[in-house]
Amino acid sequence: MRSNQRIDQWSQQVYQTLDLFQENLPRGLGLNIVFDQTPYVEDRLNSLIINLLLGAGCVFAVTVLMMGWRSALIVGCALPLSGLMVFAGMQWLEIPFHQMSITGLIVALGLLIDNEIVVVDEVQNNLKMGLKPIKALKKSVNYLFIPLLASTLTTVCAFLPIALLPGPSGEFVGTIGVNVIIALTFSLLISLSIIPAITVYFPPPNSDPSSFLPLRWFNEGFSWGWLTQKYRWSLHQLFKYPILGILLALCLPIIGFMQAGTLQEQFFPTADRDQFNLELEFPASTALAQTRSQVLEARQLILEHEGVKNVQWFIGESEPRFYYNLVEGRKNEPNYAQALVETESPEISRALIPVIQKELDKVYLNARVLVRPLEQGPPVDAPVELRIYGSDLDILSDLGQKFRQELSQVSHVTHTRDSLSENLAKLGLQIDEEKSRLTQFSNANIANQLNSTLEGVTGGTIVESSEELPVRVRVNGLQRGDLDNIRSLYLTENRQSVPFTSLGNVTILPEINQITRRNGQRVNTVQGFVEMGILPSQVLSEFQKRLENANLVVPSGYTLEIGGESAERNNAVGRLLSLAGVLTIIMVTILVLSLGSFRLAAVIGVVGICSVGLGLFALWLFDYPFGFMSIIGSIGLVGVAINDSIVVLTAIKDDPEARLGNPRAVREIVIHSTRHVLTTTFTTTIGFVPLLLGGGGFWPPLAIVIAGGIFGATLLALYFVPCSYLLIKRT
Repeated sequence: MRSNQRIDQWSQQVYQTLDLFQENLPRGLGLNIVFDQTPYVEDRLNSLIINLLLGAGCVFAVTVLMMGWRSALIVGCALPLSGLMVFAGMQWLEIPFHQMSITGLIVALGLLIDNEIVVVDEVQNNLKMGLKPIKALKKSVNYLFIPLLASTLTTVCAFLPIALLPGPSGEFVGTIGVNVIIALTFSLLISLSIIPAITVYFPPPNSDPSSFLPLRWFNEGFSWGWLTQKYRWSLHQLFKYPILGILLALCLPIIGFMQAGTLQEQFFPTADRDQFNLELEFPASTALAQTRSQVLEARQLILEHEGVKNVQWFIGESEPRFYYNLVEGRKNEPNYAQALVETESPEISRALIPVIQKELDKVYLNARVLVRPLEQGPPVDAPVELRIYGSDLDILSDLGQKFRQELSQVSHVTHTRDSLSENLAKLGLQIDEEKSRLTQFSNANIANQLNSTLEGVTGGTIVESSEELPVRVRVNGLQRGDLDNIRSLYLTENRQSVPFTSLGNVTILPEINQITRRNGQRVNTVQGFVEMGILPSQVLSEFQKRLENANLVVPSGYTLEIGGESAERNNAVGRLLSLAGVLTIIMVTILVLSLGSFRLAAVIGVVGICSVGLGLFALWLFDYPFGFMSIIGSIGLVGVAINDSIVVLTAIKDDPEARLGNPRAVREIVIHSTRHVLTTTFTTTIGFVPLLLGGGGFWPPLAIVIAGGIFGATLLALYFVPCSYLLIKRT
């Protein structure tokens, strides 16, 4: 299927074609649909769309609670407007409507209305102060233009590494960054044009303290006098001792960084699918008929398990690429077979994988059995890999056996293999030179006749339909497969037939199946496969400790390199960081120009760094592993978390008394900014609820990092930033 096709429409055309083809098949022949991706795609897209609508509803409900129904309706206008503009941008950039693009919209959901919340709150405050609508509009837009532009540009810079990420990881998650950037750009335009114009035509209601409390909250937003009083008291106390406020605000980020080393590492989690893979690899000399017999036996064993719907085997080659990150490439290997196992649910698949692995290991002692779940992210040949580079094949093979032995003793490793251990049987000819000269047989002549006899010669062609097929003539399979029959072959020269045994002897010699190379160098790749539910990083760490204790010496000229999931993670992170340096300089430049101070820009920079610590703290608190999606979330978090801090710091700078470091004036500015800071925090956080409710191991780490970081960054904006400003003014 072409990349610009919709699978639901394309599959209908395929089924129509198959129906016509089946009608013309001879009696007794039929078609069996092995796999259809359409239901999986439709189910995933429907789930994401439901999550998107659920997130939009939650965001609107939180806005009603925090700002009242009038403000919520005005802010809510930004969601469909921005959404339509994003769809137009996707159409213009030719971004398809798939899992990642929809997820980008979910990630941007809470961010879409952050600017609108700030604008609506500011315009309404100006209207309450008695300004005319047009003046309130102009004053609000002029006042917020620079801080909103700066916060949007810094957030865009934070998501640019994701959008521009090269390689397989970039192809996988790049659309998330692109859609967030598109959404933020249109959100800024709407917040500075349409939203303030609507707000002035719907002025806020006059506050009536005597009205029914829930009704007042519904009109004006949540407000609790006792809580406001305690909040004002906390600001008053901490602003008297700003160093104390700074230290308290930094506690959680510091704990997060301290606990980062204890987090388990997982590059990409397994997929929640009712399918899994099974590989059987017998010794290299195994014939195709033997493999087929063993595979049919394995199929019956698997079907006996409750919950298994079907098992489809592909003998001698890899299965078709029915899932996006499957590794293909094995062809014409009679000792190899791969199966697609379908079950009734993802839960049954997860439960059966370790059971079938142990069962088949006991049955097929001479085979390598790999039962693996489908995984997310870029393809990886094996979870744990060690590559040995060198020139001499014997040394490479010997080193591979030693490292493989160490890897096999690591706990939770099911199977190991190395790329140079597989040997094929090869005929070795030992020619008696004196006898061959007497009979006038040259070595080349002997080799050519044996090759023609055993491998065959083209004797003609036959035409089948429109294809011309060559006909190869050779001795039958029984004679080719028996060493004694080969020895009894006759060779002919000048009308003279001579038994081959009179000229020499035939022996079977082992030969390396293939010489593997990587980047032009000979390499022996040692691979390890782990049990279901065990993190590869855990196995790799234990393997490295065993290597240190074993004191294995690598000869001069030979090098080692870690591969597998660890290498893919390091490559992906390296590509991200290669872009981060330039974008960090751009972000710093934007902050310095908008705030007019290097020291204030440094304060915002500390907020960005601390937000990463807060995200790590959330991962540790909810016991999620640290993987690629966590890294993606941390990078995006830096740009999002500093938005409220920029708005608060700009408000302090623009107030004449607060600018001079007056604690009372700074306190009033912070209290004035608290409502829209809390509202943006809650709406952004609540926008990630659908990703959390979706379960699984793929999206929750991303959502936890961003939501946890933003929630904690609120404390930084309301306490750390003003305390830092007061401390700077005092010093």
